[in-house]
Amino acid sequence: MMGVALMVHVVWGIPCSSAEPSLDRAAQQAQQRVVKVYGAGGIAGLEAYQSGFLVSPEGHVVTAWSYVLDVEPTVVIDDGRRFDAKIVGFEPSLELAVLKIDASGLPFFRIEQQSTVDWGDAVLAVSNLFGIAAGRESASVMQGCVAAKTTLDARRGTFKTPYRGPVLILDLIANNPGAAGGALVDVDGNLVGMLGKELRDATTGVWINYALPASALRKTIGDIIAGRLTQSVDDGEPKLPRDQAHSLASLGLVMVPDVLESTPAYVDEVVPDSWAARGALRPDDLVLLVNGRRIDSQRSLREVLRTIDRRDGVALTIQRDSEILPIQLRGN
Repeated sequence: MMGVALMVHVVWGIPCSSAEPSLDRAAQQAQQRVVKVYGAGGIAGLEAYQSGFLVSPEGHVVTAWSYVLDVEPTVVIDDGRRFDAKIVGFEPSLELAVLKIDASGLPFFRIEQQSTVDWGDAVLAVSNLFGIAAGRESASVMQGCVAAKTTLDARRGTFKTPYRGPVLILDLIANNPGAAGGALVDVDGNLVGMLGKELRDATTGVWINYALPASALRKTIGDIIAGRLTQSVDDGEPKLPRDQAHSLASLGLVMVPDVLESTPAYVDEVVPDSWAARGALRPDDLVLLVNGRRIDSQRSLREVLRTIDRRDGVALTIQRDSEILPIQLRGN
């Protein structure tokens, strides 16, 4: 079962050591750098909020990729200001996204190249768990320690997680709704990890409280911000003739009605015995990437398909409920 946090803004757990220094200053510094992220709710009434943290004074925000980001999200910083955020990029293998808000001079976390925590060290998990903080209220803080450093082996539903790298297993309840994308900091307030999404251990089935080490995210975050990891559609890329290029019809996809300026690329129907059907696509799947290119609307999906020869296979990355899955579409 998921743990339940006390309904107060600062939730202190049992200290790992009786000789720990005061963590008040570290908590206050971290709260100034953690943001609340609001977006789309998922199916079955899933929450429409999560957490993130600032990694540049110019308003770059790191958060967990999830259904909350199905639309351009709203970010609320510690002083209560609200911003419309743009998705700069994301990395499906890390389930990580970088957002950008129009602000400057903001407090932010520096991401170190090497981890500064080890087993038994005290840490603070700072996030908007349960959506307690809505405006100028500070993010919630939980105190605990690093229980172990290991390699992630977990599942979400029936699917293995896409990330298989190192994680910090935490002796605190960090997998509550809204906590994903929050910051894990050490006793000096330094960023040491990003709180992960809700997961179960692949062997035991128990809920895992974990964080991805900041050092494992550092290069990807830097590449996204610097534009070295780009997934955007190049408007200048040559389009193939329509009878030679892929299309929604050639793949056997029917999308939800395209009624907005940026209607998300949700699948409405899958044509039987089509490429999409053989690739096990389902209604309500959300297309995130096509051949490594980010799909932010049905328009961008159609544009990318126009650049792919109809004889070639198509590599998709989709979101199904809370899973991120790779899908290969091929002909007979």
